[in-house]
Amino acid sequence: MADNILEIRDLKKYFPVKNEKLFSREKLYVHAVDGVSFNIKRGEVLGLVGESGCGKTTLGRTAVRLYKPTGGSIHFDGQDITNLSNKELIPVKKKMQIIFQDPYASLNPRLTIGDIISEPMRIHHIGTHAEQQERVQELLKVVGLKPDHIRRYPNEFSGGQRQRVGIARALAVNPSFIMCDEPISALDVSIQAQIINMLEDLRDQLHLTYLFVAHDLSMVRHISDRICVMYLGNMVECGPAEEIYDHPMHPYTKALLSAVPIPDPIQTRSQKRVLLQGEIPSPIHPPQGCPFSTRCNCKKKVCSEVKPAIQVVNGRQIACHLAKDNL
Repeated sequence: MADNILEIRDLKKYFPVKNEKLFSREKLYVHAVDGVSFNIKRGEVLGLVGESGCGKTTLGRTAVRLYKPTGGSIHFDGQDITNLSNKELIPVKKKMQIIFQDPYASLNPRLTIGDIISEPMRIHHIGTHAEQQERVQELLKVVGLKPDHIRRYPNEFSGGQRQRVGIARALAVNPSFIMCDEPISALDVSIQAQIINMLEDLRDQLHLTYLFVAHDLSMVRHISDRICVMYLGNMVECGPAEEIYDHPMHPYTKALLSAVPIPDPIQTRSQKRVLLQGEIPSPIHPPQGCPFSTRCNCKKKVCSEVKPAIQVVNGRQIACHLAKDNL
């Protein structure tokens, strides 16, 4: 159980953008993911957090090869899948699935729930039609829906029920790895805890591994074994969940966690909020040195000149020239 199911090395994903300068031939790119490395152990839940636009969803989608990487390498279950063609990826995609963020946009309104959940089985030629229908009814019960929902359409369900259908679809081909792309952000607060608890139960029952992308930092702490923090396409800190939350080391992690609301007025008044100055740099023209140097309150000269390499401090990975000063 200690081996890595996913290994990412120096992963990059750039998107071309139009150059607004007249007669300029310079090619511009959005540096959505800019040299990220991490591992996910089999059976682990790795939480991926950061503010909007930091590249966490792009990183997750590139890791499961929905996007072709610009650079770096992706090894899944011991196999290099970085440059595999779409045809070569078919057997790999059977092992890795995705739960999308929007339960309304991710389900085809013209298909019944039965057709939506059985579609992955048809693509991978799993079972006969009767066996597929039986499997769909079984999955509906697993995610808390009724077997007779198989003949209904997505518009007959609430957002929480639609997300359960999306989870059932991801489970249809018995994957070992699931990328959860903010699966609770579009749901009511009362439904979010139910979905999180169900994902935890499924992980234990089916021996699944999750890459869990989310905005809700309290939920990420609840479900994750380890947490990685992203900023402007870069990984700035990664380590055990409790240690990241209780003793953050990177200045950006400290600022991010200080914004988490606490349901205790006394503790809230005593909490020191870390306020960041300035604006987020453009991902088209990222800073020369540390990507966080333009907003950091404790930067030094080297921070604006040299991009910090990932170093291991107290058992966690951190990209900061002042890492040891932040202990």
